[in-house]
Amino acid sequence: MEEERKIYIGNLEYSVAESDLARILEKNGLEAKDITVVTDRYTGRSKGFGFAEFNTEEEAKKAIDVLNGEQLNGRTLRVSKAQKRKPRRDNFNMSRYPRGSRY
Repeated sequence: MEEERKIYIGNLEYSVAESDLARILEKNGLEAKDITVVTDRYTGRSKGFGFAEFNTEEEAKKAIDVLNGEQLNGRTLRVSKAQKRKPRRDNFNMSRYPRGSRY
């Protein structure tokens, strides 16, 4: 399954780009199929975490073992198996409020 081959990489400095993650993977003898740094959709600024997907589950486990605790730009990486994304819940649900005027 795809989620078994995907890892979460957290505690990234906001200036870290996909190319920086590719370099640290390569430095440790790892090659990801896909690398993403998550950004805010409105500002384009990094949210301080990303994901890397590997060809096999074994490569993903090795990446977790090797990268968790590794330093990148003075920050200690937190690396773990990626969790399935939970469905979004709207914070403001209009169906809870009656329609029409209050008066």
